[in-house]
Amino acid sequence: MQEEISYKSAGVDTEAGQEFVKKIKQNVESTHGPRVIGGLGGFSGAFDVSFLKNYKNPILLSGTDGVGTKLELARLFNIHDTIGIDLVAMCVNDILVSGGEPLFFLDYIACGKLIPERMERIVAGIVKGCKLSGAALLGGETAEHPGTMDPDEYDLGGFVVGAVEKEDLIDGSKIKPGDIVLGLESSGPHSNGFSLIRKLYLEGGRKLPANQELVGFLKEFALRPTRIYVQSILNLTKKVEVKGMVHITGGGFYENIPRVLSDSLAVEIKRDNLPENPFFTRVQKDFPSLTEKELYSTFNMGIGYIVIVSPESVADATAALEEKGELVHKIGVITSKNKESVLFV
Repeated sequence: MQEEISYKSAGVDTEAGQEFVKKIKQNVESTHGPRVIGGLGGFSGAFDVSFLKNYKNPILLSGTDGVGTKLELARLFNIHDTIGIDLVAMCVNDILVSGGEPLFFLDYIACGKLIPERMERIVAGIVKGCKLSGAALLGGETAEHPGTMDPDEYDLGGFVVGAVEKEDLIDGSKIKPGDIVLGLESSGPHSNGFSLIRKLYLEGGRKLPANQELVGFLKEFALRPTRIYVQSILNLTKKVEVKGMVHITGGGFYENIPRVLSDSLAVEIKRDNLPENPFFTRVQKDFPSLTEKELYSTFNMGIGYIVIVSPESVADATAALEEKGELVHKIGVITSKNKESVLFV
Protein backbone atom coordinates (compact mmCIF):
# COMPACT_ATOMS: atom_id res chain seq x y z
CA MET A 1 0.00 0.00 0.00
CA GLN A 2 1.41 3.36 -1.02
CA GLU A 3 2.23 5.75 1.81
CA GLU A 4 -0.04 8.76 2.03
CA ILE A 5 1.86 11.79 0.85
CA SER A 6 1.45 15.04 2.77
CA TYR A 7 3.38 18.08 3.92
CA LYS A 8 3.57 16.44 7.36
CA SER A 9 5.07 13.26 5.91
CA ALA A 10 7.74 15.49 4.31
CA GLY A 11 8.67 16.76 7.76
CA VAL A 12 6.64 19.96 8.17
CA ASP A 13 3.85 19.92 10.76
CA THR A 14 1.71 23.00 10.09
CA GLU A 15 -0.75 22.07 12.86
CA ALA A 16 2.08 22.06 15.41
CA GLY A 17 3.13 25.45 14.07
CA GLN A 18 -0.36 26.87 14.56
CA GLU A 19 -0.53 25.46 18.08
CA PHE A 20 2.87 27.01 18.85
CA VAL A 21 1.65 30.47 17.76
CA LYS A 22 -1.39 30.13 20.04
CA LYS A 23 0.81 29.24 23.00
CA ILE A 24 3.20 32.18 22.61
CA LYS A 25 0.53 34.75 21.69
CA GLN A 26 -0.10 36.09 25.20
CA ASN A 27 3.60 36.26 26.02
CA VAL A 28 4.47 38.09 22.80
CA GLU A 29 1.59 40.54 23.18
CA SER A 30 2.86 41.46 26.67
CA THR A 31 5.49 43.55 24.82
CA HIS A 32 2.83 45.49 22.90
CA GLY A 33 1.92 49.05 23.76
CA PRO A 34 -0.67 51.37 22.21
CA ARG A 35 1.46 51.83 19.06
CA VAL A 36 1.00 48.20 18.01
CA ILE A 37 -2.04 47.68 15.81
CA GLY A 38 -3.66 44.27 15.73
CA GLY A 39 -2.24 41.15 17.28
CA LEU A 40 0.02 38.24 16.49
CA GLY A 41 -0.72 35.92 13.59
CA GLY A 42 -1.33 38.24 10.65
CA PHE A 43 0.70 38.41 7.47
CA SER A 44 2.50 41.49 8.76
CA GLY A 45 2.90 43.50 11.93
CA ALA A 46 1.48 47.02 12.10
CA PHE A 47 3.03 49.83 14.13
CA ASP A 48 1.54 53.32 14.47
CA VAL A 49 4.30 55.86 13.77
CA SER A 50 2.13 58.96 13.99
CA PHE A 51 4.14 59.93 17.08
CA LEU A 52 7.02 60.77 14.73
CA LYS A 53 5.18 63.98 13.80
CA ASN A 54 6.41 65.28 17.16
CA TYR A 55 9.98 64.99 15.86
CA LYS A 56 11.51 67.86 13.90
CA ASN A 57 13.47 65.54 11.62
CA PRO A 58 12.91 61.90 12.54
CA ILE A 59 15.51 59.35 11.46
CA LEU A 60 14.63 55.65 11.36
CA LEU A 61 17.41 53.21 12.25
CA SER A 62 17.38 49.52 11.44
CA GLY A 63 19.57 46.59 12.36
CA THR A 64 19.75 42.85 11.92
CA ASP A 65 21.89 40.17 13.51
CA GLY A 66 21.99 36.63 14.81
CA VAL A 67 23.57 34.77 17.70
CA GLY A 68 26.17 32.78 15.77
CA THR A 69 27.56 29.51 17.05
CA LYS A 70 26.69 30.31 20.65
CA LEU A 71 23.56 28.40 19.64
CA GLU A 72 25.66 25.24 19.61
CA LEU A 73 26.42 25.60 23.33
CA ALA A 74 22.77 26.36 24.08
CA ARG A 75 21.83 23.16 22.26
CA LEU A 76 24.47 21.06 24.03
CA PHE A 77 23.38 22.31 27.45
CA ASN A 78 19.68 22.29 26.53
CA ILE A 79 19.43 25.87 27.81
CA HIS A 80 17.25 27.88 25.44
CA ASP A 81 15.60 30.56 27.58
CA THR A 82 18.44 33.10 27.37
CA ILE A 83 19.50 32.80 23.74
CA GLY A 84 16.56 35.02 22.74
CA ILE A 85 17.94 37.79 24.96
CA ASP A 86 21.19 37.50 23.02
CA LEU A 87 19.30 37.87 19.75
CA VAL A 88 17.55 41.07 20.81
CA ALA A 89 20.68 42.49 22.43
CA MET A 90 22.83 42.07 19.33
CA CYS A 91 20.33 44.10 17.31
CA VAL A 92 19.21 46.82 19.73
CA ASN A 93 22.73 47.57 21.01
CA ASP A 94 23.80 48.21 17.42
CA ILE A 95 21.19 50.89 16.68
CA LEU A 96 21.75 52.31 20.17
CA VAL A 97 25.24 53.34 19.05
CA SER A 98 23.59 56.02 16.90
CA GLY A 99 21.38 57.15 19.78
CA GLY A 100 18.37 55.22 18.52
CA GLU A 101 15.47 54.16 20.71
CA PRO A 102 14.23 50.69 19.68
CA LEU A 103 10.61 50.69 18.53
CA PHE A 104 9.85 47.17 17.37
CA PHE A 105 11.55 43.84 16.82
CA LEU A 106 11.00 40.85 14.52
CA ASP A 107 12.49 37.39 14.79
CA TYR A 108 13.12 34.50 12.42
CA ILE A 109 13.60 30.97 13.75
CA ALA A 110 14.65 28.15 11.42
CA CYS A 111 14.65 24.64 12.84
CA GLY A 112 14.99 21.05 11.71
CA LYS A 113 11.88 20.10 13.68
CA LEU A 114 9.49 22.34 15.59
CA ILE A 115 9.74 21.27 19.23
CA PRO A 116 7.08 23.44 20.91
CA GLU A 117 8.51 23.44 24.45
CA ARG A 118 11.95 24.46 23.23
CA MET A 119 10.55 27.11 20.89
CA GLU A 120 8.46 28.57 23.70
CA ARG A 121 11.61 28.97 25.79
CA ILE A 122 13.42 30.67 22.92
CA VAL A 123 10.53 33.10 22.39
CA ALA A 124 10.32 33.74 26.15
CA GLY A 125 13.93 34.95 25.96
CA ILE A 126 13.11 37.17 22.99
CA VAL A 127 10.17 38.62 24.92
CA LYS A 128 12.42 39.35 27.91
CA GLY A 129 14.97 41.02 25.66
CA CYS A 130 12.27 43.18 24.09
CA LYS A 131 11.02 44.24 27.52
CA LEU A 132 14.55 45.11 28.63
CA SER A 133 15.01 47.28 25.54
CA GLY A 134 11.51 48.75 25.38
CA ALA A 135 10.81 47.29 21.94
CA ALA A 136 7.55 45.66 20.88
CA LEU A 137 7.87 42.12 19.54
CA LEU A 138 5.82 42.90 16.46
CA GLY A 139 5.97 39.51 14.79
CA GLY A 140 8.18 36.74 13.53
CA GLU A 141 8.47 33.56 11.54
CA THR A 142 9.22 29.99 12.53
CA ALA A 143 10.17 27.66 9.68
CA GLU A 144 10.86 23.93 9.73
CA HIS A 145 13.67 22.82 7.42
CA PRO A 146 13.53 19.02 7.47
CA GLY A 147 16.28 17.32 5.55
CA THR A 148 18.48 20.41 5.49
CA MET A 149 18.79 20.83 9.28
CA ASP A 150 18.99 18.08 11.88
CA PRO A 151 15.86 17.78 14.07
CA ASP A 152 17.80 19.23 17.02
CA GLU A 153 19.25 22.18 15.07
CA TYR A 154 17.93 25.72 14.92
CA ASP A 155 19.14 29.16 13.93
CA LEU A 156 17.94 32.65 14.82
CA GLY A 157 17.76 35.98 13.04
CA GLY A 158 16.60 39.27 14.51
CA PHE A 159 15.53 42.59 13.02
CA VAL A 160 14.97 45.89 14.85
CA VAL A 161 13.70 49.34 13.88
CA GLY A 162 14.31 52.41 16.03
CA ALA A 163 14.12 56.18 15.82
CA VAL A 164 16.20 59.21 16.72
CA GLU A 165 15.90 62.95 16.18
CA LYS A 166 18.28 63.97 13.39
CA GLU A 167 20.03 66.56 15.53
CA ASP A 168 20.56 63.90 18.21
CA LEU A 169 22.09 61.35 15.83
CA ILE A 170 25.46 60.22 17.20
CA ASP A 171 27.99 59.48 14.46
CA GLY A 172 31.42 60.17 15.95
CA SER A 173 31.97 63.34 13.91
CA LYS A 174 32.51 65.46 17.05
CA ILE A 175 35.19 63.21 18.54
CA LYS A 176 38.60 64.89 18.95
CA PRO A 177 41.95 64.21 20.64
CA GLY A 178 41.70 64.31 24.42
CA ASP A 179 38.19 62.88 24.59
CA ILE A 180 37.72 60.13 27.16
CA VAL A 181 36.69 56.53 26.49
CA LEU A 182 34.40 54.97 29.09
CA GLY A 183 33.81 51.22 29.05
CA LEU A 184 30.70 49.45 30.35
CA GLU A 185 31.20 45.92 31.61
CA SER A 186 30.01 42.90 29.68
CA SER A 187 28.55 39.73 31.18
CA GLY A 188 31.19 37.65 29.37
CA PRO A 189 31.72 36.79 25.71
CA HIS A 190 28.19 37.97 24.85
CA SER A 191 27.49 36.47 21.39
CA ASN A 192 30.88 36.69 19.72
CA GLY A 193 33.96 34.54 19.41
CA PHE A 194 32.17 31.24 19.93
CA SER A 195 33.79 29.56 16.96
CA LEU A 196 37.10 30.05 18.79
CA ILE A 197 35.56 29.11 22.16
CA ARG A 198 34.26 25.88 20.66
CA LYS A 199 37.66 25.15 19.14
CA LEU A 200 39.37 25.75 22.49
CA TYR A 201 36.99 23.91 24.80
CA LEU A 202 34.73 21.49 22.93
CA GLU A 203 35.84 18.09 21.70
CA GLY A 204 36.10 18.40 17.93
CA GLY A 205 34.31 21.72 18.32
CA ARG A 206 31.01 19.84 18.72
CA LYS A 207 30.94 17.87 21.99
CA LEU A 208 31.16 18.94 25.61
CA PRO A 209 34.50 18.12 27.26
CA ALA A 210 34.83 15.10 29.56
CA ASN A 211 36.16 17.37 32.33
CA GLN A 212 33.06 18.15 34.42
CA GLU A 213 34.65 21.13 36.12
CA LEU A 214 35.20 22.66 32.68
CA VAL A 215 31.63 21.81 31.68
CA GLY A 216 30.42 23.68 34.76
CA PHE A 217 32.61 26.66 33.93
CA LEU A 218 31.24 26.89 30.38
CA LYS A 219 27.67 26.52 31.58
CA GLU A 220 28.04 29.26 34.18
CA PHE A 221 30.04 31.83 32.24
CA ALA A 222 29.90 31.24 28.48
CA LEU A 223 26.10 31.17 28.22
CA ARG A 224 25.44 34.36 30.16
CA PRO A 225 23.20 36.47 27.91
CA THR A 226 24.47 39.56 26.11
CA ARG A 227 23.83 42.68 28.16
CA ILE A 228 21.26 45.13 26.83
CA TYR A 229 22.46 48.70 27.39
CA VAL A 230 19.39 50.55 26.05
CA GLN A 231 17.93 52.02 29.23
CA SER A 232 21.34 53.08 30.55
CA ILE A 233 22.35 54.81 27.34
CA LEU A 234 19.02 56.52 26.69
CA ASN A 235 19.23 57.93 30.21
CA LEU A 236 22.79 59.07 29.54
CA THR A 237 22.06 60.85 26.25
CA LYS A 238 19.37 62.95 27.95
CA LYS A 239 21.92 64.33 30.42
CA VAL A 240 25.31 64.44 28.68
CA GLU A 241 26.62 65.14 25.20
CA VAL A 242 27.85 61.80 23.91
CA LYS A 243 30.28 62.12 21.01
CA GLY A 244 30.50 58.49 19.98
CA MET A 245 29.59 54.97 21.05
CA VAL A 246 30.74 51.47 20.17
CA HIS A 247 29.10 48.08 20.61
CA ILE A 248 31.99 45.64 21.04
CA THR A 249 30.92 42.67 18.93
CA GLY A 250 32.73 40.41 16.44
CA GLY A 251 36.14 41.88 15.68
CA GLY A 252 36.61 43.08 19.25
CA PHE A 253 38.37 46.36 19.98
CA TYR A 254 40.50 46.44 16.85
CA GLU A 255 37.64 46.29 14.37
CA ASN A 256 34.80 48.06 16.16
CA ILE A 257 36.32 51.19 17.73
CA PRO A 258 37.74 52.57 14.44
CA ARG A 259 34.21 52.48 12.98
CA VAL A 260 33.36 55.68 14.88
CA LEU A 261 36.72 57.43 14.45
CA SER A 262 37.84 59.61 11.55
CA ASP A 263 40.97 58.55 9.70
CA SER A 264 43.03 61.08 11.66
CA LEU A 265 42.15 59.68 15.10
CA ALA A 266 43.20 56.74 17.23
CA VAL A 267 42.44 55.41 20.68
CA GLU A 268 44.83 54.49 23.47
CA ILE A 269 43.44 51.79 25.75
CA LYS A 270 44.97 51.50 29.23
CA ARG A 271 45.38 47.83 30.08
CA ASP A 272 45.41 48.45 33.83
CA ASN A 273 41.98 50.13 33.67
CA LEU A 274 40.21 47.18 32.08
CA PRO A 275 38.07 45.07 34.42
CA GLU A 276 38.75 41.44 35.22
CA ASN A 277 36.14 39.04 33.87
CA PRO A 278 36.07 35.40 35.06
CA PHE A 279 35.56 34.01 31.59
CA PHE A 280 38.42 35.82 29.91
CA THR A 281 40.73 35.34 32.89
CA ARG A 282 40.20 31.59 32.50
CA VAL A 283 40.78 31.68 28.72
CA GLN A 284 44.09 33.53 29.16
CA LYS A 285 45.18 31.09 31.87
CA ASP A 286 44.24 27.98 29.87
CA PHE A 287 45.69 29.21 26.58
CA PRO A 288 48.70 31.48 27.22
CA SER A 289 49.73 31.16 23.57
CA LEU A 290 46.76 33.34 22.55
CA THR A 291 48.26 36.76 21.85
CA GLU A 292 46.81 40.01 23.13
CA LYS A 293 46.10 41.01 19.53
CA GLU A 294 44.14 37.80 18.94
CA LEU A 295 42.15 38.13 22.15
CA TYR A 296 41.23 41.77 21.62
CA SER A 297 40.43 41.13 17.96
CA THR A 298 38.00 38.36 18.86
CA PHE A 299 36.41 39.08 22.24
CA ASN A 300 35.08 42.06 24.18
CA MET A 301 37.43 41.10 27.05
CA GLY A 302 34.99 42.35 29.70
CA ILE A 303 33.91 45.59 28.00
CA GLY A 304 30.68 45.22 26.04
CA TYR A 305 29.96 48.85 25.19
CA ILE A 306 31.99 52.05 24.90
CA VAL A 307 30.98 55.68 25.34
CA ILE A 308 33.18 58.60 24.23
CA VAL A 309 32.72 61.97 25.94
CA SER A 310 34.68 65.16 26.56
CA PRO A 311 36.89 65.28 29.69
CA GLU A 312 34.48 67.79 31.23
CA SER A 313 31.57 65.33 30.89
CA VAL A 314 33.22 62.28 32.45
CA ALA A 315 31.86 62.77 35.97
CA ASP A 316 28.29 63.44 34.85
CA ALA A 317 28.38 60.59 32.34
CA THR A 318 29.68 58.16 34.94
CA ALA A 319 27.00 59.22 37.41
CA ALA A 320 24.22 58.84 34.83
CA LEU A 321 25.42 55.36 33.88
CA GLU A 322 25.93 54.20 37.46
CA GLU A 323 22.43 55.45 38.24
CA LYS A 324 21.19 52.66 35.96
CA GLY A 325 23.43 50.04 37.50
CA GLU A 326 26.34 50.11 35.05
CA LEU A 327 29.91 49.36 36.12
CA VAL A 328 31.88 52.10 34.37
CA HIS A 329 35.62 52.12 33.68
CA LYS A 330 37.70 54.98 32.31
CA ILE A 331 39.60 52.81 29.86
CA GLY A 332 41.23 55.15 27.37
CA VAL A 333 41.69 58.41 25.55
CA ILE A 334 41.36 59.60 21.96
CA THR A 335 44.63 60.68 20.30
CA SER A 336 45.86 61.78 16.90
CA LYS A 337 46.61 58.81 14.70
CA ASN A 338 50.22 57.80 14.11
CA LYS A 339 50.21 54.30 12.70
CA GLU A 340 47.63 52.19 14.49
CA SER A 341 43.99 53.06 15.17
CA VAL A 342 43.91 51.08 18.44
CA LEU A 343 46.87 51.08 20.83
CA PHE A 344 47.19 49.34 24.20
CA VAL A 345 49.39 51.15 26.68
